[in-house]
Amino acid sequence: MNQLISKYHVAAPRYTSYPTVPYWNTADFTVNDWEKAVVQSFRESNDKEGISIYIHLPFCESLCTYCGCNTRITKNHKVESPYIEALLKEWQLYLNLFVTRPLIKELHLGGGTPTFFSAANLKLLMEGILKYADLHEAAEFSFEAHPGNTSDAHLVILNQLGFKRLSLGIQDFDPQVQLVINRMQTYEEVEQVTAKARALGYTSINYDLIYGLPQQRIQGLSDTLDAVLALRPDRIAFYSYAHVPWVKPGQRRYTEADLPSQSLKQELYELGCKRLKDGGYLDVGMDHFTLKSDSLYEAEVTGKLHRNFMGYTHQYSKLMVGLGVSSISDTWTAFAQNVKTVEAYLKIVNEGKLPVVKGHLLNEQDMITRKHILNIMCKGYTSWTAQEASAPEFSAALMRMRWLAQDGLVFLSEDNLRVTTLGKRFLRNICMAFDYRYWADQPKTELFSLTG
Repeated sequence: MNQLISKYHVAAPRYTSYPTVPYWNTADFTVNDWEKAVVQSFRESNDKEGISIYIHLPFCESLCTYCGCNTRITKNHKVESPYIEALLKEWQLYLNLFVTRPLIKELHLGGGTPTFFSAANLKLLMEGILKYADLHEAAEFSFEAHPGNTSDAHLVILNQLGFKRLSLGIQDFDPQVQLVINRMQTYEEVEQVTAKARALGYTSINYDLIYGLPQQRIQGLSDTLDAVLALRPDRIAFYSYAHVPWVKPGQRRYTEADLPSQSLKQELYELGCKRLKDGGYLDVGMDHFTLKSDSLYEAEVTGKLHRNFMGYTHQYSKLMVGLGVSSISDTWTAFAQNVKTVEAYLKIVNEGKLPVVKGHLLNEQDMITRKHILNIMCKGYTSWTAQEASAPEFSAALMRMRWLAQDGLVFLSEDNLRVTTLGKRFLRNICMAFDYRYWADQPKTELFSLTG
């Protein structure tokens, strides 16, 4: 096992999309192309499956040094109102493209720290979004929160607006780790938010944990897992720390010498997986553990698990609209990303234009590759037609798949591939075998985080 981990310990995308953002063909993309793709996708999908909305709220009062998200650090809460006004203006620009009232199936508030915003301002935002939309019968709203600043008012008001899912970023309870990553919250704060949310009727509570953080040790993670299992959230995301200081300078607060060695990181991973499984959680998709009662587990069992820019979900919709700084939208045939600075975002939206800065139009081979990568990520299985296999890109992929099969990561037959129990540990590597854009233009510089 250690030999396999060393062999496949390489930089690889996380495949929340395909093509991955660094491989978008931005030169052949225009905002006009994007608007046409939105109109077409809305017409094809709104009445049947509805749409998804992701809203990026980038503000945080302090910088968590491990974080890879697009954030703006400030203690000035006067930034809330202008940003919400811009979000609602951007939403109106999309409403102008829709031919009928949108049917919302999934909505997620991400960050940054959504609970940086006052409960009253989040209410104002949501009422502005919902005023011009209808709700799908299976609509689900979720938000991310910092345990240290999530008030009862946040939980009450968002619940009244239809939110039933809550994700708390914990990462680690070890005080030494919290100090170096500048992410401070106590067990008592997490317990209080969890208990209040459950009392209000939230049906799914997720905790984010990370292994491989600076100064993280076996005993510290073991104590964290004890605390988490005592609180028994419905879902647990157990992520590998992504060390990308060339992208996120905040990670330079510590050095590689502060990080666990590869062997220790593997021990941390094995400890987490064993403790969670022994505690009654089931391994779903990649990096996720759920109780049997959670919808994510049911989605995997029924073959309905889906993955998009928001991560794993049991909801599928062809059109996902991203609002706010750096948000990414998806029409299924095209991607678009908004500008990455608050100042540019406010300026462009207030000029009455979509704040899209780049995008990609998927070609036929992209669509085929995306299908296979989604199947592997969500079902652990994919199959192909003889016509697909005849493409030059697929011949090269097939050779890479044979190497994976020789190492016991997949079962490979003439027209399908199935991920083995061992292979589930290496999903990103398996997906990369299909990624024809990556192999045609391998990175010359640091681009992706390491697997494992």
